[in-house]
Amino acid sequence: MAYQTRPAAAPQGGAEPQPRVRPRLLPGFGLRGPRREKHVLTLAELDALSFPVGDDGVLIGEDVHQSRPAVLGLFRPTAYELVLVGGLWTAQVIALRAAATGARIAVETARAHLWGPMAQAAGGGQPCVTVHQPGRLGPQGASVGSPVLVVRDLGARPPRSRLSAAPWQTVLTVVPHLGPNAVRVLNSADLVGVQRVMPEEAELIGRVLSLGAGEVAALPSLSDDLTLWTTRMNRQYVRIVAGQAEQQVLGGPRRLD
Repeated sequence: MAYQTRPAAAPQGGAEPQPRVRPRLLPGFGLRGPRREKHVLTLAELDALSFPVGDDGVLIGEDVHQSRPAVLGLFRPTAYELVLVGGLWTAQVIALRAAATGARIAVETARAHLWGPMAQAAGGGQPCVTVHQPGRLGPQGASVGSPVLVVRDLGARPPRSRLSAAPWQTVLTVVPHLGPNAVRVLNSADLVGVQRVMPEEAELIGRVLSLGAGEVAALPSLSDDLTLWTTRMNRQYVRIVAGQAEQQVLGGPRRLD
């Protein structure tokens, strides 16, 4: 605390010296608070200060190998496309969690009866999840303040979409299994999620995405709640642990619908 003192008057002759004036606080600094030692960390100790999540985004599950939350940055200032070779349950969990962050979800599907209950339950009555017939999905007006997740649930052979990924508008294409255009679908994605697949499908995915032999061998035996998220450079096994509210809306994990 800064303060100033007034010097004592010099004694004149045999006069007694004047007592020192008590410190006077400068205006605007208030009362002196408790004196505490400063908190000081060494450079080595700084490494211990970290958050358990590595990035801003949507919590998509738990990293199996590192036992910590797995977070996916869904919404970006550039176009971002994802493909999930897996079940509807996993896609709906991701959609619900994206909606919980304030994003809008637009679903293009021929299975409206499977998405309708989830859309009604999301958002607490607010229309944050909308369901559209194939080919009926129009521009969404995505922005940094109103990001959009477009979910395309159109079977194993999804047609090309008129509504492509754009800044703050991410497209998630869900395919239950690989169809004749699998190579095109996989090559168009920035990130691919793979759940349990047939051995021949695992071989194809391994060739397209440059997976190791161990990962190709593991894909046909993955549990219903486990997904391998992969690019050609990075791999991460993620297990979804559904919350109570998610279980009430979606039920338990399942690979097929």
